[in-house]
Amino acid sequence: MTVPPDISALTPISGADLLDDVEAFLVRFVVYPSEHARIAHVLWIAHTWFMNAWESTPRIAFLSPEPSSGKSRCLEVTEPLVPRPVHAVNTSPSYLFRKVSDEAGPPTILYDEIDTVFGPKAKDNEDVRGMLNAGHRRGAVAGRCVVRGNVVSTEELPAYCAVALAGLNDLPDTIMTRSVVIRMRRRATGEKVKPWRLRLNRPEAEELRDGLAAWSVEAAHKLTWPDIPDGIEDRDADVWEALLAVAELAGGHWPARANVAAVTLVTDSKTGAPSIGVLLLADLKTVFAAHEKMSTEDILNALHKMDEAPWGDLRGKPVDSRWLAQHLDKYGVKPKVIRVDADKTIRGYEAAHLADPWSRYLAPPPGATET
Repeated sequence: MTVPPDISALTPISGADLLDDVEAFLVRFVVYPSEHARIAHVLWIAHTWFMNAWESTPRIAFLSPEPSSGKSRCLEVTEPLVPRPVHAVNTSPSYLFRKVSDEAGPPTILYDEIDTVFGPKAKDNEDVRGMLNAGHRRGAVAGRCVVRGNVVSTEELPAYCAVALAGLNDLPDTIMTRSVVIRMRRRATGEKVKPWRLRLNRPEAEELRDGLAAWSVEAAHKLTWPDIPDGIEDRDADVWEALLAVAELAGGHWPARANVAAVTLVTDSKTGAPSIGVLLLADLKTVFAAHEKMSTEDILNALHKMDEAPWGDLRGKPVDSRWLAQHLDKYGVKPKVIRVDADKTIRGYEAAHLADPWSRYLAPPPGATET
């Protein structure tokens, strides 16, 4: 952890007041989509000063469907507030690995234009993807082969560090599930912000940064693991645990605000567009509504006739039996020989075999109880 050399001379400040000041600073330059997004950003910045305490560090991803939506500005205002910031755009894997393994301590990586790494036009970025995927866990390393002359040896480079991302559209699920996702929007006519000029705003930002550094040294021993709100579990709990712990440490109104923000943002993340597999399962449940078993041909005909579904023209052609079998195999469902008449058998599927993935991957109907 990087500590300013004059930290002993800093005037102590309460965690709640400090986070209030950070929030007031950020809101002058960024129009957030919601108060919950703003709270998450403040807590994420604060958590970077306690990196030695966490088992898992969440990524924060500022995403939008169109340019000029404030994503890069979020990284710009974050940079002077976090320890050892590295503002990265199209950065080489070797550079990132060396920065993360620096003996001075892990950096805070601010990766702009992340769609160039994960987007459809991305090439040769597997090392960066692997580091971003693995580096959210303490102790994660990136294994590499190193050739020195005729000798091939292996080395393990640390990958654990805090990462903020900004880019267009969505990221791969492996990153999205490790991130607090902030859906940025282009500013409306009546939404005003102060112009950001680092040379002008640096003194105030550095005062806040020094306050965060001082607080992290004075209060780190008081950190406790927070109670996770109901409805936040598994990977979502990993993402929010550190942020909720920072809010508990700050005290005041921050624990309550953090809990509401966590539940709201996690709930919002579940209402996005379903994966192609989940969409297929949902439409198959409709197709099988009045059938216990169906031939593959009948299933495909029914899928192709769904006007609002993509099955009749997926990537330029209708889905076929091979595509259907490949995608259902992921859920443990395979085609089999079924009897449709007393003397006729044909390959198809049974609703009983789809019941398990339906129960696991499709949300229960409104008003139903889930065991």
